[in-house]
Amino acid sequence: MSDDPDFRPLPLPTPESFAYEERERVGVITLNRPERFNALTFQVYRELTDLFTVIDRRSLAPEGARALVLRGEGKAFCSGGDVEDIITRLFERDAEGLLRFTRMTGELIHAIRRCKLPVVSSIKKVAAGAGAVMALASDLRVMGERSFFAFLFPQVGLSGADMGASWLLPRVVGLGHASEILLTGERVYAPRCAEIGLANRVVPDEDPAKVDEAAFELARSIAQKPHFATRMTKTMLQQELDMGFGDAIEAEAQAQGICMLHPDFKEANDAWLAKREPRWK
Repeated sequence: MSDDPDFRPLPLPTPESFAYEERERVGVITLNRPERFNALTFQVYRELTDLFTVIDRRSLAPEGARALVLRGEGKAFCSGGDVEDIITRLFERDAEGLLRFTRMTGELIHAIRRCKLPVVSSIKKVAAGAGAVMALASDLRVMGERSFFAFLFPQVGLSGADMGASWLLPRVVGLGHASEILLTGERVYAPRCAEIGLANRVVPDEDPAKVDEAAFELARSIAQKPHFATRMTKTMLQQELDMGFGDAIEAEAQAQGICMLHPDFKEANDAWLAKREPRWK
């Protein structure tokens, strides 16, 4: 084992304001304020941002998670910023203080996108406000049949362009749908989300736990795939959003060349020839 701190195994994170566990190579992040529909506090924002950074680094170790599930305890995913802990306290801040807060919220979304592990959100009942943007920033979204998104900022006198929503949403559903959603602030229910590409899967939710189970199974199926290739895929999906087509073709050529040098590529071929399951490195 190397004495270099960059290569020592990182301990499992133990946040105070939500729960985190790893099982079957999947890290499960659980917002656990069910009595408040898992509304966010200042502490949750800070700890979640730090968690995604630590988990990304930890995933490079053999014992690290290979995919993540973001879920809420109880019947809901996340109702956004807590009215008592955040919203009412914002009226006490001056312009500089408000900017510090809005930048902090954006840092969380940036951390989710920077994290190389695929993130699957399990959306039960409601994903509203900041909760909607967190789910949007995830790579995949599993929704219960009766759940909905609510980018409700315009309904409370705020810009619909918040926490990166106006950058992310058009890239997921197209400019026309994104404009309607962010300008009206109206609820978007699961069937409509599936229709426009905001939901990857919609599952029955008479038992809310079934939504979490479906999200976990999706994450687990990704976690079983070669991790180096998965990280590279998410990296390229993110980086190519700002590239021209020619640059993207060249970037993918270089990325694929790197993957071909990784032992997983040869292992896949060796396993196929030997008619056995591959043993990813």
